[in-house]
Amino acid sequence: MTTTFTLGGAAAPPQPDLIKDSGLKTFAADVIEVSKKTPVIVDFWAPWCGPCKQLTPILEKAVRAAGGAVRLVKVNIDDNPELAQHLRIQSVPTVYAFRNGQPVDGFSGGLPESQVKAFIERLTGPMGPSPLDSLVAEGEEMLVAGDIAAAAQVFASALQEEPGEPRAIAGLARCYLKNGDTARARQTLELAPPDAKKHQAIASVLAELELAATAKPSAELGSLEAAVAAEPKNLQARYDLALARIAANDREHAMDELLEIVRRDRKWNEEAARKQLVTLFDALGPTDPLTISGRRRLSSILFS
Repeated sequence: MTTTFTLGGAAAPPQPDLIKDSGLKTFAADVIEVSKKTPVIVDFWAPWCGPCKQLTPILEKAVRAAGGAVRLVKVNIDDNPELAQHLRIQSVPTVYAFRNGQPVDGFSGGLPESQVKAFIERLTGPMGPSPLDSLVAEGEEMLVAGDIAAAAQVFASALQEEPGEPRAIAGLARCYLKNGDTARARQTLELAPPDAKKHQAIASVLAELELAATAKPSAELGSLEAAVAAEPKNLQARYDLALARIAANDREHAMDELLEIVRRDRKWNEEAARKQLVTLFDALGPTDPLTISGRRRLSSILFS
């Protein structure tokens, strides 16, 4: 039996004053005056600038997460060349931080989300987890506890607050996956914007779906264990046993079988065991103790 989860919950209230576009005529009011009360970050960008398209969404997300402690003003230098020249903008993206009417910090080029957050915290002090981070963490805790329906509603609320958030999309997809609805899990992953497709959370669910597609029925465990015990060199039987253990959610022993295949014949079946191990590592995530020990054991075999 499967359950359909809906993207319920009220949308987060808009915060129109936190982020705005500005130019030569409004810069003094939007930046200089406002910064006398609240720090203002100015994002100088251009439509033809590839790194700008990556940095601006990160800035917007971080400013929203700061909850009003800082503002973001975006300036298109193509439309405002005099302003860019006056402020000596030599390349884009360039970001300035204003406080008390004066620039106090800045950087040029793209930065990852962690460094953007650190940049903002130099202006505001430590921000702590954002409301979005708290929602995602709450959903993950509920999912671990087995409360799938409640977790799905929390992830849906997170998506109402930040559409396209990869952790919330992955969490909702996991809810469908836990409920046995792989089709809806795949449909949910399609909500992710192109630049989020490689996010670890999304990649992990994709790996889970791949494992689900290749797993052997766990009912075959007994006969496969007997086959391997009777003929340890039968790598196909050992591989099938690993897939059956994955279906039974016994990933530790599935990993043992796959590693044993690599140890005996790393090239067997076009490296099927090694490839399945990589999928298993992706599904577990890079910080899972099984992934850490499994990668270490695999490296020891491959480089012995």
